[in-house]
Order: sequence, then C-alpha cells, then structure tokens
Amino acid sequence: MIASDRGFMGLMVILPAVLGVVSVVIPADFGLAPPTPPSRFNGDAGTIMLILAVGMCFSGAANSVRELIKERVIYERERATGLSRSAYLMSKVIVLGVITAIQGVIICGIGFATRDLPAEGLIMPPAVELCVTIIALGFTSMMFGLVISSLVKTSEKTMPLLVMFAIVQVVFTGILFQVYGSPGLEQFAWLMPSRWAIAAAGSTLDLAHLMPPWDQKDPTNLDPLWESTAGQWGFNISVLLFIGVLCGLAVARLLRRHEPEVMRK
Repeated sequence: MIASDRGFMGLMVILPAVLGVVSVVIPADFGLAPPTPPSRFNGDAGTIMLILAVGMCFSGAANSVRELIKERVIYERERATGLSRSAYLMSKVIVLGVITAIQGVIICGIGFATRDLPAEGLIMPPAVELCVTIIALGFTSMMFGLVISSLVKTSEKTMPLLVMFAIVQVVFTGILFQVYGSPGLEQFAWLMPSRWAIAAAGSTLDLAHLMPPWDQKDPTNLDPLWESTAGQWGFNISVLLFIGVLCGLAVARLLRRHEPEVMRK
C-alpha cells in the first residue's frame, strides 16, 4: 500500500534528503574531525550532530505519528474478527522501521559526505558508527510516533504533538547546555532518545574533548555519557533501543483500549 502511493514515497525520500542538506549548510572548518593547531576545539561538530539528530527524530516520528489513528476503525473491526494485536503492531514496526532505516542512511550519506571525520571509530569506521546511531535514533523516534498515534483521538492532534516532541529533543540533547550534573533535569533527559543518540555520537567523535568544556574552571568536569570508549558507545546505543522497546510495549497496551472486551483477555 505504501509503495503504491508515489506521493508518499517521494516525500519519504525528499524529507531526509532536505534534512541532510540543511546540515551541510552549517560552516565547519574541521567537519566532525579534531581541529588542527592552533585551534583547540571544534564546537561546530556538536552543532552538526544536533541538526542531524533532531532531523532524524522528526523524520522517524513523522513516519508513524498518523499510522494507528488513521486505521483505528479498521483495527477495531478486524480485531473483533480475530486479528492478532502483536501481528498488527509488528507489521507497523517492521515496515516503518525499514523505511526509517533507509531515511537514516540518506541523511547520513548527505550529511557526512562533505565532512572530515575522525581517523578511526571505537568499534567500526566512524561513518558507520554514526550512521548506526542515527538509524537507532530514527527507530526509537518512530516508536514514539506510534505512542502518540495510539493516544490521540483525531489525526489533527498528531501534528502539534509531533512538533512538541521534536522541540523537546532539541533541548535535551546535551549540546545546547550542560544537562549532566543537574538533579532532576539530568534524570528527565534520560527519557529522551536524542540524549542517548548524541551521547553515542559523542563517544564516537569524543565530543567531550572536541567541544569547549562547560565548566571553564574545571575542564575535567565532562559529560560521563560522552566517554570515548567502545563500552560507553555500546551502552548508549543499548539504552536508546531499550527506550524504543518500552514504547512498543506501551503501544501494545494502549491498543487494548480500542478492542472489544472479549479480545482484551
């Protein structure tokens, strides 16, 4: 059905392409690589990753934010005749997940093509590590979109929530201001996909040392999630995907509200 809608398919390709191009517009003398002397820092790397991450958040969530609400009447009817809830949900996760992964590759392909990158990554080549991070972020954002779609009662309510979701992701990336070390704020940021995605990218790029320190008086006060080790990168990616799984469980639970009483048991 998606493949037969050429307009939708074209939009799914154009959207990540435009987001990738937007990141290329940002001037950066050193790209995403360490600066050359006498420069000490490359703060532009954080800005580039911020744009790519938020763009992927928006793109992933936009893929799914209307998916359940537009089919609610159909789902209620089909569920009453024996449709498996898990099969229905997994069909969305798999198909939209593949679309989101392709969009992630497009965003990364355009965003990294003209940028200098570190000489090596932590586990894989840096471009591959960053692409995996962006795709994982897109998947989790897509799952957030399904949560929104299962909560609202009309399609018109999805767009304001989509915009709010994207803006919140910008704030809690850890790029704009110091998130770690702030009681309450730091813990809330743990719920944000963009926080963990930027943390994974920060591990690959060593953003803790690439960007100027937040505390000029204590340069050793660095974001612990940005530690440039393979273990930290793997932990960040794992938490990011775990949030997506939790969203899937939440969607499965929320779908029960739209089922006949006999099918809820």
